[in-house]
Amino acid sequence: MLYPLIRKFFFALDAETAHGIGMSGVGFLNSAGIACLVAKSIPADPVEAMGLKFPNPVGLAAGLDKNGDHIDALASLGFGFIEIGTITPRAQPGNPRPRLFRIPEKQAIINRMGFNNDGVEKLLSNVAAAQFPKRGGILGINIGKNFDTPIEKAADDYLICLDRVYNAASYVTVNISSPNTKNLRELQKDDALDALLGSLKAAQAKLADKHGKYVPLALKIAPDLEDAQIQAIADLLRQHRMDGVIATNTTLSRAGVEGLPNADETGGLSGAPVFDLSTAVLKKLADALAGELPIIGVGGIMSGADAAAKIKAGAKLVQFYSGFIYRGPDLVGEAAAAIARLRAG
Repeated sequence: MLYPLIRKFFFALDAETAHGIGMSGVGFLNSAGIACLVAKSIPADPVEAMGLKFPNPVGLAAGLDKNGDHIDALASLGFGFIEIGTITPRAQPGNPRPRLFRIPEKQAIINRMGFNNDGVEKLLSNVAAAQFPKRGGILGINIGKNFDTPIEKAADDYLICLDRVYNAASYVTVNISSPNTKNLRELQKDDALDALLGSLKAAQAKLADKHGKYVPLALKIAPDLEDAQIQAIADLLRQHRMDGVIATNTTLSRAGVEGLPNADETGGLSGAPVFDLSTAVLKKLADALAGELPIIGVGGIMSGADAAAKIKAGAKLVQFYSGFIYRGPDLVGEAAAAIARLRAG
């Protein structure tokens, strides 16, 4: 009952300002030892995927904590895993504000943040200071390219980030699907993706030898893909022996929000309206992969039933971001309970 009152206050503020205050508030509750006021105990429901053992299958998607400033606070809310980033080699401010917009009538968000972050070295400093990874918590680090790196040199940025974060991450996500960095989605096309995955997997093998541990690599894809593109991506994921895939990022579609305030803003749409599109891509990808690598389902999860539907469609794990903004920490437990019931038969 507490979060709806808090949300009313936050939703009266500019979306990005509210986000900053909200994250600071979660940090305060954790440091004061009273995160239990907004979080519920999550029963253990272990899941093995990408060679890792997740205590429960409900994760926080990248984007909420870009720099890893709030890892321990977010972990205290019961997530089975936390993904931070997207991080780039160099710090960059992102797109001009305003760049984050709510559409509350449809439980939706549009963002055109543009990979705003403090750079990979600051993120690593924050990870080193966090207790969650030291206690064995599963921490994903999501990597991207700087906005001013030419698309033909994009692989260089991903390789720099992979090299730097490898030893600090439980797994690394390669984000080629944000709509807010010019031409980034071009990397999803056959030849470009083939070359990128080949470079990353070669680097992963060298880093595994160097550090004496294997850190899985996952690819994050867009929901705005034709069936032939989904099949081609699945074929390349198998060919390069990628460890996982995250389906999906935000959409450029405005289906379901037409005519509403903020609906015409440029950027990626997330939240409830992307659920059907994202889940359809997930299902097609699962069919194409035939269980050969795990899928993390993300996009429009606003309830426990939504989370269970992603698992039914073929996901092994789920993540959310917009659902957390609209529903608060209760969604973590609700999603975990719904998936546990489904898995129990």
